[in-house]
Amino acid sequence: MTDTSPRPLRVLAAMSGGVDSAVAAARAAEAGHDVTGVHLALSANPQSFRTGARGCCTIEDSRDARRAADVIGIPFYVWDLAERFREDVVEDFVAEYEAGRTPNPCLRCNEKIKFAALLDKALALGFDAVCTGHYAKVVTLADGTRELHRASDMAKDQSYVLGVLDERQLAHALFPLGDTVTTKDEIRAEAQRRGLAVAKKPDSHDICFIADGDTQGFLASRLGKAEGDIVDESGTRVGSHDGAYGFTIGQRKGLRIGHPAPDGKPRYVLDISPVDNTVTVGPAEALDVTALTAIRPRWCGRAPEGPGTYTAQLRAHGGETEVTASVEGDELRVTFTEPVRGVAPGQAIVLYDGTRVVGSATIATTTRRTTAPATA
Repeated sequence: MTDTSPRPLRVLAAMSGGVDSAVAAARAAEAGHDVTGVHLALSANPQSFRTGARGCCTIEDSRDARRAADVIGIPFYVWDLAERFREDVVEDFVAEYEAGRTPNPCLRCNEKIKFAALLDKALALGFDAVCTGHYAKVVTLADGTRELHRASDMAKDQSYVLGVLDERQLAHALFPLGDTVTTKDEIRAEAQRRGLAVAKKPDSHDICFIADGDTQGFLASRLGKAEGDIVDESGTRVGSHDGAYGFTIGQRKGLRIGHPAPDGKPRYVLDISPVDNTVTVGPAEALDVTALTAIRPRWCGRAPEGPGTYTAQLRAHGGETEVTASVEGDELRVTFTEPVRGVAPGQAIVLYDGTRVVGSATIATTTRRTTAPATA
């Protein structure tokens, strides 16, 4: 769905309080759509979320969103989705780390909150579409089906975190910034011209529900201290930790190993075992992943038919890598043309065919070049 729709739409604009969502709402209104702004209250205690001008989840952000809506000249509401956010995003985040996996809470928020809870409520109230400030494009084909594509500006593309959307959700999604081939400074300049006070507001980063940015401390407060061993590939104890949940595959810093490896090279987290609360470390080359299996695939339109060659993205700000992928039942099997590193169970893999987002799935197991398959 794009701004060239032949008829005005009733649009619900999700306004985080940041500059992107404000400009997106303004563009939707300028395109002739009947726009209503809504800010999602995602915490029962907003002060417990990230503070300062970060563009997500605080009382300050809701006020910024309201002021932007007033300038645009659209109705504005605050919707309380705190309980749903806690269950579907925060508790899922904690449970995934406890199980030794590495989740992506922003992707989960898009799936469960912005394009499930919010969209379902919007449709029930008679809205045609939900508008957000994401940088991505929805392309409508001649037969009426929709495809999700990368934004025109690859530097700002956010299609990775939208790879969980299905065709029904894409049919009701509006991304006014997706066709913009401009810099962020130009978006801010546009906000300034429109009289939006958020024009100079810093972008949001990190995880909105971890107020101080200390993920390990947040998890420790939820899961408690759980001392365990750090071992090398032979099983020899080389250190200790306060909780295996505080580590991620590929991590190098913060291992607190008192002595270097025999060859003097840095050591990285290779495996996290929640069963025996053990973290295994080793050399960088032991992180080379040649294949993986992913579960719970979600397709942005038509599903792949038979094995095919695609590119894959493994993290929100990562690059693309060539893969061969096939669907077997409810699993996605992926083989990398060249080994990749830093791949962890729990992460999302998003497949692309050119600029088109094919779909996404959650990584369950990985196969390394020098080891047997690893599981979380």
